[in-house]
Amino acid sequence: MAWNAALYRPDLVRAVAGLSVPFRPRGHRPPLDVYRELLGDRFYQVYFQEPGVAERDLEADVSRTLRRFLYAASGDAPTMAKMYVGSAGWVDDMPEPEPLPNWLTEADVDYFAGEFRRTGFRGGLNWYRNINRNWELSAPWQGALVTVPAIYVVGDRDPVYHFPGGKELAANLGHFVPQLRQTLILEGAGHWIQQERPAEVNTALLEFFKAL
Repeated sequence: MAWNAALYRPDLVRAVAGLSVPFRPRGHRPPLDVYRELLGDRFYQVYFQEPGVAERDLEADVSRTLRRFLYAASGDAPTMAKMYVGSAGWVDDMPEPEPLPNWLTEADVDYFAGEFRRTGFRGGLNWYRNINRNWELSAPWQGALVTVPAIYVVGDRDPVYHFPGGKELAANLGHFVPQLRQTLILEGAGHWIQQERPAEVNTALLEFFKAL
């Protein structure tokens, strides 16, 4: 969403910082169609498509879901988080943190869980259910570049970085973001870099902003 804001309205966006997720140029086919073909029905974004299925999985025990999800996608987990959903659901395949990593407290989990019990997970899941529609609406920007100054920060244990083509895209991001000032890869960090490595992320952002 941040990258696309800069893509669509460079007249309003002075600069953009991408954390974890790089800018992906618009492809020639609907993304979910490509994911189904190449990665199968158990790829998590495809699994999210049927309303109610992922909600039942994620909302069965919200605290357990968040503890496992936050830990599994972090650099502290013993193995990298899976992007595929097992037959019993996604949460059951994730490790239980014992104890929580030092960047996550029980108070954090309790707060997040309280909010998701109040709202449910459907709002977030609906973003994934609109991927193809958003692709259709973005047709006028086919081939467009992100032209504002940018920085990209990612952990080297982030599943997004290891997604097919992720490392190659990070290495060549300047082709699609010509004013890319820096690509910073944080060793040992996972998906939640602003929580896992706040000092390093904030320093990079502040230096980027000061140089504009």
